[in-house]
Amino acid sequence: MAEHGEPIELEVAGRTVRLSSPERVYFPQTGATKADLARYYLSVGDGIVRALRERPTMLHRFPKGLDGPKVHQKRLPKGAPDWVQTVRLDFPRYGLHADELCVTELGSVIWAVQMSTVELHPWNVRRDDVDRPDEWRIDLDPGDTCELATVRRVAGVVHEVLDELGVVGYPKTSGGSGLHVYVRIEPRWEFADVRRAALAFAREVERRAPSLATTTWWRKDRDPAAVFVDYNQNARDHTLAAAYSVRGDPRGTVSTPITWAEVADVEPGKLTMSTVPARFAALGDLHADIDTVAHDLTPLLTWADRDDHDGDTPTP
Repeated sequence: MAEHGEPIELEVAGRTVRLSSPERVYFPQTGATKADLARYYLSVGDGIVRALRERPTMLHRFPKGLDGPKVHQKRLPKGAPDWVQTVRLDFPRYGLHADELCVTELGSVIWAVQMSTVELHPWNVRRDDVDRPDEWRIDLDPGDTCELATVRRVAGVVHEVLDELGVVGYPKTSGGSGLHVYVRIEPRWEFADVRRAALAFAREVERRAPSLATTTWWRKDRDPAAVFVDYNQNARDHTLAAAYSVRGDPRGTVSTPITWAEVADVEPGKLTMSTVPARFAALGDLHADIDTVAHDLTPLLTWADRDDHDGDTPTP
């Protein structure tokens, strides 16, 4: 018998995906294996595909499990079946390009697991226009001494401002100690304008909760007990873990969609690849309606112009 088990074949929506070394332990703290990881993604199939569909996706791979080195993979690994699709991205700053995984079906996700992928990090664009985001991402990143209660309170301010704008936001845990909120937007603006809009929103959150939230760019200059509203996650080539992505955390935590009502008492560390499947089976995908409405960024860009005029825009 092979050291990490004989290869197995998984039937995935009409595809057969071969999984080698299925018994290799990826999460030493829980004992979860490569096969467990694949079965987790199968259990949340509709959700993970919705989160990734048509998006360029960077892979965070752990060929030896979490105890081994981590590989950030932009280019599609060699050996992909011909049905696994890609999208080409250009990186003008470096004069380079990459053909990244572009998920169109669940089989692509399971094949990524075969290639030792734990985390899936999509861009905020679709492949039909890789220069104009259709997703605005609000990343609430707690400082080193920031308490979860503070993150929750800042999320409440985020919800308040979104409501005043008439914008529907979809929250999720980050899989770590932070929270994310995703908003579908009209794909009319390029990255620089989406980032300006995100910064204007972040500044408004900071104004309303100055002791809790910050837009200060340099970590050394931030209050470590505050939440950084990280507007730069909307810049080109920045990615966040997808909804339903497992994280490279020894507990096997998952970046999990939640309701706004759950923000007040959610315990992110309890949302793991062992607990989320039952939650998904009971609640379905809480982001299922995310594509229903695409919002207009014009009001936020007006706020950005105001901030520029008032000299209220932080650097860089």
